[in-house]
Amino acid sequence: MIKFAQLFLSLTILITLHEFGHFFFAKRFKCRVDKFYLFFDFLFPFAGLFNFALFKKKIGGTEYGLGWFPLGGYVQIAGMVDEQMDKDMIGTEPQPWELRSKPAWQRLLVMLGGILVNFILGILIYWMILFVWGKETIPTSKLKYGIQCDSTALKMGLRDGDQILSVDNQTVTTLNRVTINVIMNKAKSIEVDRNGEKISIPVSENDISVILRNLKKSGFISARTPTEIDSVLPGTFAANAKFKKGDIIIEINKKSTPFYSDFRREIAYHKGKDVGLTVLRNSDTVNLSCKVSDDGTLGFSPARAKYIPTETASYSFFGALSQGFSEGMETLVLNVKQFVVIFTVKDAHKQVGGFYSMYQSMNPTWDWHDFWSFTAFLSLVLAFMNFLPIPMLDGGYILFILIEMIIRRKVPDKVIYYANYVGLVFILGLMIYANTDFLRD
Repeated sequence: MIKFAQLFLSLTILITLHEFGHFFFAKRFKCRVDKFYLFFDFLFPFAGLFNFALFKKKIGGTEYGLGWFPLGGYVQIAGMVDEQMDKDMIGTEPQPWELRSKPAWQRLLVMLGGILVNFILGILIYWMILFVWGKETIPTSKLKYGIQCDSTALKMGLRDGDQILSVDNQTVTTLNRVTINVIMNKAKSIEVDRNGEKISIPVSENDISVILRNLKKSGFISARTPTEIDSVLPGTFAANAKFKKGDIIIEINKKSTPFYSDFRREIAYHKGKDVGLTVLRNSDTVNLSCKVSDDGTLGFSPARAKYIPTETASYSFFGALSQGFSEGMETLVLNVKQFVVIFTVKDAHKQVGGFYSMYQSMNPTWDWHDFWSFTAFLSLVLAFMNFLPIPMLDGGYILFILIEMIIRRKVPDKVIYYANYVGLVFILGLMIYANTDFLRD
């Protein structure tokens, strides 16, 4: 419920403010705004189906409401050529209060309004996050035990304990950036320090495809840590075996497992079986017997964070603004690169996610830093997505207006009307595909 509540609140904030951007400019240019709704009061995209609102109130000629279909929201501006417009209006004389009667530059600002709000909001939130919490990173140079590899990284040639130096000969100073740089820049190599020797690990496009496919489950690389127990879950095999907080597991059935990656790989061979484990307890070595569950767990939480070095950069009020703007622009650049990756890397489109993926990414405990970080990121994602020149999206309308400004002749309402239906089919298909991500997970 906490994950759902965070996602719901984040989307509510973003949708409301996005639509307010359109509303603000429409009102500024004296357009009649018939409706301002959070969520749809119909079965989107079928404007005439199941029309009812959970709440509505008319103020100053505009009906403000809360719809029942929670997949977005909308502002209904008089004379806006969209999929809800009556076809009988096409070819009629534009009225002074209609959007279609306004100069091109005013219509452009109305359509840019939501995008501008999402962009400014993302920057603003990053600014406040950096000012209040600073920026935490994991410096690669301070990983005492090097990296921990998943099966994909091992097959590529990386090894547990490697120290990351660079990606494509570009120095990477924080562990957080390695996987992002490999995927988004379609890297050709990763350079590591292995026992004092510099080694270059080649990266193919197929490797990037596999990394993307497994990223949600294993994470590619992370910090290598000992298997120290942080807490024992009540009623589990670990609790029955009398494990204690602070125990460090060093052997399974006399086989050395000095690190958590070794432990995870070895314990997987003993699912559903009893194993003997050697642990360090304070200064003593203790032998314990424990049953392994069918999914390869004992029932404890590892104290990995204790061994992962972090650095937190603090920022002044205006320093945070400058860094927040940089963070926002980098997020937009990463969105562009991600868009390219989806269409150029094998099977990358299968990683496109919807509400399920967003839900899964939320913190199971309420954390304001994580909540606002997600909201800032999503706000900039929405700004980018809505700027795409696809009919039905804001970017589609912007494209038609820019064409008009270039050729000095308005694109016919009928062309925009039918283009929107083509765009609607495309967007609806994309939404269905994205929101069946739980079937692909």
